[in-house]
Amino acid sequence: MEKKEEKWVCAHCGYKASGKFTGDICPECGLTYWKCSECGFTMTASTPPDTCPECKAKCEFKNISCYLPECGGPGHIDPRL
Repeated sequence: MEKKEEKWVCAHCGYKASGKFTGDICPECGLTYWKCSECGFTMTASTPPDTCPECKAKCEFKNISCYLPECGGPGHIDPRL
């Protein structure tokens, strides 16, 4: 059985790699999509802030970038997240 090689694509700039980005951060643009766990606010940044710019609460941010073609590839947020 042939092993399928994973392709990762940055949701922000379209950079393609043959493996997962280190720390889920694109090595080309340094950005990823983040979603606030409290209010759902989404943003792009290399790392999420401690305080949400929208709800002003100290929140956890979830990485919601789409890295695989199955969820749309560059410019898309992973709908499963």
